[in-house]
Amino acid sequence: MASRILRVKCDDCENEQVVFERAATEIACAVCGATLVTPTGGKGDVHAEVTEVVEAR
Repeated sequence: MASRILRVKCDDCENEQVVFERAATEIACAVCGATLVTPTGGKGDVHAEVTEVVEAR
């Protein structure tokens, strides 16, 4: 079961934030509050641009 930690860029304010790909809760942008990741029970739906894979396991 591979999981990744991602650096994503918010589509609304271009803030970059590090998120876990398999998030159990909804992750919002720390600056504007836009939804970045929505949980699905497995890999989350990423609603932002992935700029880098910080760590892959």
